[in-house]
Amino acid sequence: MKTIDRVLLGSGMVIPLWLFVGVMLTALAYPGYSHLDQAMSQLGAQGAPTQGFSAWVNNLPLAVLFVLFALGVARRFRASRLALFSAGLILLHGLGSLGTGYFPCDQGCAPAQPSFSQQMHNLAGLLMFLSLTLASLLWGFLGKRLLASAGFGVFSIACAVLAVATVVLMAQAVESGQLFGLYQRINYGISVAWVAGLAWLSLRGGA
Repeated sequence: MKTIDRVLLGSGMVIPLWLFVGVMLTALAYPGYSHLDQAMSQLGAQGAPTQGFSAWVNNLPLAVLFVLFALGVARRFRASRLALFSAGLILLHGLGSLGTGYFPCDQGCAPAQPSFSQQMHNLAGLLMFLSLTLASLLWGFLGKRLLASAGFGVFSIACAVLAVATVVLMAQAVESGQLFGLYQRINYGISVAWVAGLAWLSLRGGA
């Protein structure tokens, strides 16, 4: 495997660490911020004390990492159309991350009358969820064929199911006003853990 391919695939393993450190460090500059109840997007929301730099620390670097990883997947599994499609979905996820950073949500991120920026933020967030969930579902079928790992196939499907389940919990948390941040972090944590797993197995199987 060429060095460039190792770098591209390795970016997928960096994503969970960057997400964790970026959100934690940004939240330190937001007085009273609650990881349990508040969305990660509130760190970059209109009027937030961290609005000026949150996207530069979180959304934009993560977008770049996802795009690089998508290119790595495309190069590594270029002979499989389904794998190339999954790489395209991962690329779309990166573009969605870029969109959520470029279009900050309104203050509180759940206004009764959302602005254009809020609507675009929501659309980008939906793109992020759908793209990565579908990509993990695809690898439920590709895991054994391309990575010689039936276990990763099962893991991929489990991640997709858990991602959907936690979205339901997030919707319920919006109504109750409690624990949205916790469920969102579980939801996205599952997704980036899947990305790291795909990156690791892709690297391990490379010549």
